[in-house]
Parts: sequence; structure tokens; C-alpha cells
Amino acid sequence: MTTNLTTSELLSAGTAQLAAASDSAHLDAEVLLALALGTSRARLKSHPEGVPDAAARTRFEALIARRAAGEPVAYIVGFKDFWTLRLAVTPAVLIPRPETELLVERALALRPEATARVLDLGTGSGAIALALASERPQWHVTATDVSADALAVARANAASHSLSRVEFLQGNWFEPLGGRRFDLIVSNPPYIGADESELTTAELRREPRAALSPGVDSLESLRAIIRAAPPHLEHGGWLLLEHGSTQAADVARELVVRGFRHVRSQRDLAGRERMTEARWG
Repeated sequence: MTTNLTTSELLSAGTAQLAAASDSAHLDAEVLLALALGTSRARLKSHPEGVPDAAARTRFEALIARRAAGEPVAYIVGFKDFWTLRLAVTPAVLIPRPETELLVERALALRPEATARVLDLGTGSGAIALALASERPQWHVTATDVSADALAVARANAASHSLSRVEFLQGNWFEPLGGRRFDLIVSNPPYIGADESELTTAELRREPRAALSPGVDSLESLRAIIRAAPPHLEHGGWLLLEHGSTQAADVARELVVRGFRHVRSQRDLAGRERMTEARWG
């Protein structure tokens, strides 16, 4: 990049460099420029005429190069905002998506009581578990994940938000729970088939494959959770599952066959059926 560029000119140059790599090139460049300058995006907008020094320009160029190579912005900056929380993220965990907030909304709506025992399966960064714990301080939330590295991130996020009531256990799905039962079970499991082209995009290639895909059968993890959940649910307890936008009918069918009642899918803000809920007993 040319020397003596203003903040506004640097932002334009960075946006141009990311145009082919990102659908949100301007936003990405803005976030990365704010990081390089050690300032806020609001400051960038209010002082576009400033001229960053050479060190800041070099930092920005390096960040833009990483983004242009396909590294997700969340991994570059080290955090992602989810619900009302800022969560640390690393390549050990899936980056929380806005559509997953629907799972949090439905869990809170289905369980208005002040107390509850709640289970988050495959917690990753802890996004769902910590969002629920932040909204319902008296809930006892348990979160499991097979990855020790993911649980380290989740525990750090819990500590940073002083959410000490969340319990983290390592193991695959229900394995570390023994005979424990819960009022709510929530999960955003892997649901992209191993042969689906979505996995080949530059960003998803950087995220943990095991958190995205269960293998060739895209329903494998969803089916495993549905079949194993009933012994871990109290009578009248709810199971809430995020899934792909074309999988609602298949997930609903699995739930009905397993004996769940009140099976219904919920749509996200884009009108896509992204989660299904069902009651046991």
C-alpha cells in the first residue's frame, strides 16, 4: 500500500483487496483496520482524515493478507460476539453464528422458570451454555465436548464473564453424564455431509472439521443425540436441536419415531427452518 494514506484511504484499499475473498469486504477491512490501529470502528468513521504511521500500516497489511487467504475474521481478532457476550474463539472451536441465537431464544421461552437443569451437547466455545447462564443465573448448566482444546476455550469464556455455575465435562455427547437427567437439552451438532461443497469454502476449511461434519451421513450426530436423549430428560423436558435449513423434516421424523411429542421446527430471521424442538413425555 502507498505511504501517507489516510485512514479512509487505507480502508478503501483494504476493502478492494478483500473484494474477491469476502462477501463482507468493507466490514472485514474496517474491523481489521481498527485492530491494527488499536482503536474502535467508531473512531475510524469519526476521524477518516488521520494518517496512520508506518507500523500501523504494516500491521494492517499483514491482517488483510491473512483475511485474503481465507482466515476468518473471528480467528484473526480472537473473539466473536454472540448473544450479549464477547467470546474468545480459536481454531479449536467453531465460530458462533447469529442463527444459533434462535436456539437460545427458544430455550428461554420453553423454560421460563427461574431454576432448571440444562445440558449443552458439543459446547465448543461455550456460546449456547454461557448465553443461557447469563440470562438465567439460577440455572445449573452442564456443557460437554469431546475436545479438550474446545473445553479450555469454553472454560476461559465462562471465567471472563464470571459464569461460575456452568459445569464443563469432556466426552462424546452423553458419555460423561452417567444417569443424570435434565429439564432442557440443547445442541448445535455437526450436520454438514462430508461430500457437501459447503465444506470446501475458504472459511469453513479453517474451522474444526469435526464440529462441522459428522461424516458422509449429515444426520449421524443429530440421530445419535435424538436416540440417546430420552433417558437424560425429565418428564416434560425439551430437546432443542439446530440443523441445516433443509433437514427439518428428517429431524422431525426421527424425533417422532423415537417417541417425542410436540415436535415443531422454528425459522430463523431469514425464514429458514434452522432448529427443531420436541418434548419428552
